[in-house]
Amino acid sequence: MEKIFENNKKWVERKLSEDKDYFNKLAMGQKPRYLYIGCSDSRIPINEVTGTGPGEIFVHRNIANMVVHTDMNLLSVLQYAVEVLKVKDIIVCGHYGCGGVAAAASNKQFGLMDNWLRNIKDVIRLHEQELLSIKDEEQRQRRLVELNIIEQVLNLSKTSIIQNAMQTDNPPRLYGLVYDLKEGLLRDLNVMEQKDCMKRYEHIYNLEQDETN
Repeated sequence: MEKIFENNKKWVERKLSEDKDYFNKLAMGQKPRYLYIGCSDSRIPINEVTGTGPGEIFVHRNIANMVVHTDMNLLSVLQYAVEVLKVKDIIVCGHYGCGGVAAAASNKQFGLMDNWLRNIKDVIRLHEQELLSIKDEEQRQRRLVELNIIEQVLNLSKTSIIQNAMQTDNPPRLYGLVYDLKEGLLRDLNVMEQKDCMKRYEHIYNLEQDETN
């Protein structure tokens, strides 16, 4: 911890040397453009990866960048980001080489997290035929990472928070990105442009607002 405090002091000194009002400005509030839903993996410093500064990205992380409809933590972050902060872009970002995705693809037990990984096993079940057709193990894992991101963006679009936001004049845009640890590059999976995938289940998931309220 001594190293943490030492680095913190050096960082403060560097920031103040660049702008003596830096922290006063930050303390005045935040108005981020983006909500980032990403993996807890420590190798992805999202501000550095995207070249953004403090106050520009509102962040939620969990194992394997999941959007689970019973996760009150995620839903609280989402509601605050959409309804209070008025973010314009919501990003679900996964990464190749994700340990959570790899664990879900195996039949091993890992303890409490097995219950969380069941959500990824559902993604495997939905896309089993495609995954089985990929003979190379590494490529199969990479594709599962992509499919998981796609499914989590779809899960995001099904929430009542996003459904209601889509009825406003300036709804947030949803993105599914994958990060390549070996290259350092982000790639857009263009999830929301896959119209057939989105429209197939609209009659089940779409919610209508109560006009009497």
